[in-house]
Amino acid sequence: MVDSDSGVENTAPVWAVFGDLMSSLLGAFVLLLVGVVAIQMELTSHLQDEVKKRQLEEQRRMSLEKALAIPLASGRITLDNGRIGISGQVLFALNSDELQPEGRQLLHSLVTPLRAYLTARDELLMVSGFTDDRPIRGGPFTDNWELSAQRALTVTRTLIEEGMPSSMVFAAAFGSEQPVKPNTDDAARAQNRRVEMAPVPKTANAKNPS
Repeated sequence: MVDSDSGVENTAPVWAVFGDLMSSLLGAFVLLLVGVVAIQMELTSHLQDEVKKRQLEEQRRMSLEKALAIPLASGRITLDNGRIGISGQVLFALNSDELQPEGRQLLHSLVTPLRAYLTARDELLMVSGFTDDRPIRGGPFTDNWELSAQRALTVTRTLIEEGMPSSMVFAAAFGSEQPVKPNTDDAARAQNRRVEMAPVPKTANAKNPS
């Protein structure tokens, strides 16, 4: 009888340890399951945000195409990923920042649709000047940075003269940086000499000036 009782006493702790082990495994499984569910929810939310972002970008592109349908159809401007491109030779003579009559007429035709588009979306218009990689030799400009800056300013000021509110537009210069084509021949360099206009969101400071 003593041996029998001793066997029962020796077995009891084993079941207790087994129970603790099962409880620990169950707890770990629950924690793992909760973690997996949380990751899936985060991935789903991220995917939904990405889909929404792409839909908004597509709507933005279509809206801009609609606003600029006439100049786009005439081939006087290009539209690539929200950037409105104008060949430099349409606007300026080589190494000049003086706007040509054809360029002024084109800018005049863009003011009304762009102003309506910017107003509806509460955005700004960034006017960017670009050049090719050939160094400036002589003339009033020190380098391509200065030439691109002056051309961007000329376009910006002309847009304002033609009716664009000055609060809606600003200028930027990129010199020979960010070419659309490698500067390997005259045709490529002609494409790189350009002015681009792109609607951009207002910054927090622009919306809430201190």
